[in-house]
Amino acid sequence: MNMPKTLLASLIGLALSVPAQAAEVNVYSGRAEAFIKPLLDQFTEQTGIKVNLVSGKDDALIARLQSEGANSPADLLMTADAGRLYRAEAAQLLQPVVSQTLQKNIPAQYRDPDNTWFGLTLRARPIFYAPARVKPEALKDYAGLTDARWKGRLCVRSSDNIYNQSMVSAMIEEKGPEATENWVRGLVANFARPPKGGDRDQIKAVAAGECDLALANTYYYAGMVDDKDAATRDAAAAVAVFWPDQEARGVHVNISGAGVTRAAKNAGEARQLIEFLSSDAAQKWYAEVNHEYPVKTGVEPSATLRALGSFKADDINLDALGKNNAAAVQLMDRAGWK
Repeated sequence: MNMPKTLLASLIGLALSVPAQAAEVNVYSGRAEAFIKPLLDQFTEQTGIKVNLVSGKDDALIARLQSEGANSPADLLMTADAGRLYRAEAAQLLQPVVSQTLQKNIPAQYRDPDNTWFGLTLRARPIFYAPARVKPEALKDYAGLTDARWKGRLCVRSSDNIYNQSMVSAMIEEKGPEATENWVRGLVANFARPPKGGDRDQIKAVAAGECDLALANTYYYAGMVDDKDAATRDAAAAVAVFWPDQEARGVHVNISGAGVTRAAKNAGEARQLIEFLSSDAAQKWYAEVNHEYPVKTGVEPSATLRALGSFKADDINLDALGKNNAAAVQLMDRAGWK
């Protein structure tokens, strides 16, 4: 049956009058909104792609993705640790991404071998010490923290913290489980107090004389250096950074990163967002505002981070942080790291 020309014209006119759906990307982010929202706004301004942001705890967001399955609205998962990205990949929640831009911008050790996730920023976990009570020549490497001279002088947060778990996971990859467990037992024996608080609390404890050494991430310390609160700045000024293992494996580093979800309905837009976050401009923003080291070679860290000095970083593929996580947690429990 032939459709009347007037009806056909009306239908065509109606179709043309319906506006095209605006491009968008839905992001599940374990990062605090302040650490990512300004960049997402810049991405929208440059591309016209709307970003719908859902913030929460990493583990809760991964559980949500699992529960939602193929019906999940999330296109992109962002976390503050490589181990969480590995966990999402192992649960088949992420999909491979083909991108020459990401291959070029992000070094191989900071992305998944199968390209399901990509590191976007680096944070190092060196030793912090009180220069008034500790001479830097007394320090050398992570292994030295088990020396009897440091008994009752070390502060570190609890074993349920992912940064500590990932640090132990990295050591398992390089030293093996037996040597790592011996190290953890020695570390626990030198604790100044039962683990409590976050990384900033460990640094403040060194400044206050509760301990002489601490393990913490650099971006917490750099944030303290530039804090608006004078007492916080004073605490940072009373503490110095020591880069361990510079003649061997290098200081332990971790990442914040992202991966396109397997359920993504806007996978192309999600890929564009990761590419944008790996660009020079975004990497510089991360460095200047968040005090995180850029993953992209050639982008300078902030002046505050540069003042901490240069360092050799551990070069293992960070996939190992997730692969060894379960073994690390069990080992830390056996060693009495609360």
